[in-house]
Amino acid sequence: MQFLYHPDSGLSKIEIDGESYRYIFKVRRHKEGEQIALRNLQDQFIYFYKIERVTRRTAELLFLEKEERVVMPKNSMHIGWCIIDPKVVEKTLPMLNELGVKKISFIYCKRSQKNFRLDFDRLKRILINSSQQCGRSKMMELELIPSLEEYLKRYSQSAVLDFGGQPIKCEEKIDSILVGCEGGFSSEERELFKDRRVFTLNTPLVLRSESAVVVVNY
Repeated sequence: MQFLYHPDSGLSKIEIDGESYRYIFKVRRHKEGEQIALRNLQDQFIYFYKIERVTRRTAELLFLEKEERVVMPKNSMHIGWCIIDPKVVEKTLPMLNELGVKKISFIYCKRSQKNFRLDFDRLKRILINSSQQCGRSKMMELELIPSLEEYLKRYSQSAVLDFGGQPIKCEEKIDSILVGCEGGFSSEERELFKDRRVFTLNTPLVLRSESAVVVVNY
């Protein structure tokens, strides 16, 4: 673990309990008087605290100092991801977090199963655990967009990953890209892409949606 997440990191005094307490004192075996590093994942600072007092279930930490320490890739991407099975999303999310994806917009496309519902509280917990392990200094943004039309309106510069496009080249500058769900885009949706940059992956294989999302970040 590179740091401990706490939403109040930066305050002069904070208290930890629950899972954070168990990890720090039962797993890492920290003791009173020792120093630990915390982040709030909202700014680029890492905060150092002294463990001032430990009880059976809580611990009191006192602020010592802070240091601006940016731990993010130079080039980070925004992904529009048509919704797939939430279990697959949850498994893929830590990898995307480690790759430095800036933001994911989840979209209900024509071929997204409408019974799929994302648990954003759970996704946030996954991102926190991943960031603590990989050292990422700022939280990935997540949002839900009800339709593809709304996504394209909101992100007018977004490129599209689809069959029949131009192969993506390493030097290609792509800040935002849309990736379909299983089964790809419908013919009606493809009509919306006429004025968009459309790319494809240079492979004869058909990739799963989650595989494509990972590949476009390399």
